Order: sequence, then structure tokens, then C-alpha cells
Amino acid sequence: MLKPVRTALTTFFLAVILFASQSYAQNVSTQPVARSNEPILPIPLRHEVDEDKVALGDRLFHETLLSGDNTISCASCHNVNNFGVDGTKISTGIDGKEGTVNAPTVMNSRFNFAQFWDGRAADLTEQAKGPVTNPIEMGSAWEDVIEKLTNDPSYSEAFQALYDGEISPDTIGDAIKHYEYTLITVNSPFDQYLRGYDDAITEQQKRGYSLFKEFGCVACHQGVNVGGNMYQRMGAFIPYFNEKNTDSQDDLGRFNVTQHKDDLHVFKVPSLRVAAHTAPYFHDGSVQTLEEAINIMARYQLGYTISKQENLDLQAFIKSLSGEYRKGMQ
Repeated sequence: MLKPVRTALTTFFLAVILFASQSYAQNVSTQPVARSNEPILPIPLRHEVDEDKVALGDRLFHETLLSGDNTISCASCHNVNNFGVDGTKISTGIDGKEGTVNAPTVMNSRFNFAQFWDGRAADLTEQAKGPVTNPIEMGSAWEDVIEKLTNDPSYSEAFQALYDGEISPDTIGDAIKHYEYTLITVNSPFDQYLRGYDDAITEQQKRGYSLFKEFGCVACHQGVNVGGNMYQRMGAFIPYFNEKNTDSQDDLGRFNVTQHKDDLHVFKVPSLRVAAHTAPYFHDGSVQTLEEAINIMARYQLGYTISKQENLDLQAFIKSLSGEYRKGMQ
């Protein structure tokens, strides 16, 4: 009597296992397959952060007490609600003084291998400290900044909890760095495409990406930040500054830092992650539109004169790189 029961149960369990196996196989087969051999990488969706240091850094980033006349903050030139820029050719600092270069975006700056156009700051801590004492930016002195923050009980308490009470250029810069670590734009249409979702970008954007690789743009703009990880001469194929006919110390680029002749007109390659939203372009803010910037790059960096349609396709691709900024994202 037991044998038929055992046979029935065995048949039943085998059927269940077969059904589960088929369902699993079907589920696996419908999962998107990431594109793992591309020169551009998606921005990770999650990042480890120190929430307390982020909160302090957020306050300091928006704190006008860091400036000499208590009117300028980091956010004055780097508006995180406007893709990390102020949208001007040259930013205005303390007492209405104009800067000398275009303020680059702070979005995704954690992925840059160096900071500022000339790479003079090795990391975000050093970058955060620079503008405070720059006479045409925040125009302050560290002893004044430290005194103002020390006299604020809420700041004293925060620094006591996080830095054993040390309020210094290094601890201020470190806190701002932790906040800037959260200024990232995730889940862009192109990142979704890299993760295997074919319909995340349009056919025009796919054509633009193909051109981006075909023309050689990826030689400088690649990796997770689509740039920001190397230096390059402005005018690699055709001397740019010979035709630009300007005489600016800032045009010398990284030469101002190293004094090496090979660094003349060399700049950190900017990230293209939010480039569709950060006009005007280049270190001097001299180019007003993405269309013009692409044409200049094609000619002077790659030696190409591209068509109107190619330009439009490249613009469409660059627009697909823009992701979402989620305040306080971890």
C-alpha cells in the first residue's frame, strides 16, 4: 500500500522541482545583462557615508561665516540645486570681485582624481580649504573663521563630538569633503543602459555614444565620471590658444602649478556627467552652448569637423549622462 503513495509523492515533488527550476531559469533569462566591457562605468547606486560629518559639512558648505564679510559661502558659486554651478561665466566673490576661471561643478567631484582646473588640490579636503583665504573668493583668514565658529555653541558642540573639539582648516575641510561625497547624480538613463536596460536611452543617444567612441572622445572622457581622471592639453590636435588670441595667466593651465613646460595649456579633463546643465563651458567660461563646445572639442582635440546631425547626436548622448541628485543619499 505504501509503494503507490511513495511513487505519487516522488512524482509530485519532482514536478514541483521541475516547475521551480523552469521558473528560475525563465526569471534569470529575463534579467538585464549589464554591459561590462564599455569604457564608461555606471555610478554606484549606494555609498557609505558618515552621517554626522555629512550634516556638519552641509552646514559649513552653506555657511557665510567662512567669508571675510559673512556674505559668501561655498554654495554661492556651487548651487547644488543647479547641478553644482551658478551658471555664470565667472563667479563673483567677496566685495563683488570677479574670479578668473569658471567655477566647475561640485557634483560627482568625489570621483575626480584631482580638484580645480589645474589640479592643484589633491583631494576634496584641500579643495574645500582653498577658496576661504582666496582674496577674490571668500577673502577670509583662518584665525577669523575659527573664532567665529568657536563662538557659535552649535558648531563647538558638533566639532567636539566629531573632532575632539578641534576647529581647524583640516577639520573644516574634512567635514565639507564628507558632504561633497554625497553630491552625486545616480541612475542616469545611460547608467541604466549600461546596466542592461536597452530602452533606457533613445536611438539618437545610442548613435551619439557610438560617435563618442568612434571619434575618440572616450580617450579622455571615460570611467565612472566620464572624465575627471586625467590631464590633457587644450588643443591636442590643433593649437587652441594660438587662434584664441588671449593673454591670460589662467590659460597656462597646470603649468602654473608645476612650472614644467610640458604642462603648458594642460588642464584636468572635466567630467561630462552633468555637462548638459553646466554652461558656460571651458576653464574661462567662454563658450555658451553645448553645441559650440562639442564643435570646438572635435576640431582642436580630435581634428574633426563634424556635421550638424553628428553634433545633435553627441548632445543627445551627453544629456543621457545626467542622473538624479538625492539629498543625503547613502
